[in-house]
Amino acid sequence: MYTNDSEPGETRTTARRSDSTRAAILRAARERFASDGYERATIRAIARDAKIDPSMVMRYYGTKEGLFAAAVAIDLEMPDLSALPRQEVGQALARHFLAMWEENEVLTALLRVAATSRAGAERTQDIFRDQVLPVARQVCPDPEQVPERAALVSSQLLGLALTRYVLRFPSAADLAREEIVAWLGPTLQRYLTAPHPGLPDHPGGPSRRR
Repeated sequence: MYTNDSEPGETRTTARRSDSTRAAILRAARERFASDGYERATIRAIARDAKIDPSMVMRYYGTKEGLFAAAVAIDLEMPDLSALPRQEVGQALARHFLAMWEENEVLTALLRVAATSRAGAERTQDIFRDQVLPVARQVCPDPEQVPERAALVSSQLLGLALTRYVLRFPSAADLAREEIVAWLGPTLQRYLTAPHPGLPDHPGGPSRRR
C-alpha cells in the first residue's frame, strides 16, 4: 500500500536545498553587482559565479530587476529612540549601526553596489530615507527639519561605513567599536536634537537683518 510517510522529510530536504540555492544566488549577485555595476552585471555571469544554471536564477527571481531588489533588500532594524532619554539617542544610533555593519555583510555589499552603480545608489537612498526618516521624526525638535537632519545622519553613517568597511582606511578600520561610538555619537546627537544653527533666510533660523 502506498504511503506518504517520507514526504515531510523530502519536503524539508527540498526546502533546505532551495534556501541554499537562493543564498548562493544572492551572494553571487551582490558580489557581481558590486564589481560590475548594475548595468554590466548579467544573469549569466551571476549564475556562473553561483555555479548554477541561469534558468534557476530566472526561476527564483524572474528578472535582473527582481534579483537586484532581492539582493539589496535590507531591514536596518532601526531602534525606537523615543523610548530612550533624549541625550542618549546619538550614541544609541551609532552603536546600533556599528553592530549592523559588523554583523550583516549585506550592508557592506550594498555600499559597494552603491559606489559602482546608479541603481545601487538610488536603492541605498531609498533604504536610508525610508528607514532613517521615521527615527529622526521621533526626536527632531522641528518636524520641518526632519528630512535634512535624517540626510545628515545618513551622511555620517555611510561615510564611516565606506572608510571603515569598504575602503578600509587603517585609522578607521583599527578603531575599537566603543571608541567610534564616543566620536560619532555626539555628532549624530547634534544632527538629531540640537537647535538649528540659525543660517539667515533658512527655515528654523533667524531672518536676515536688513
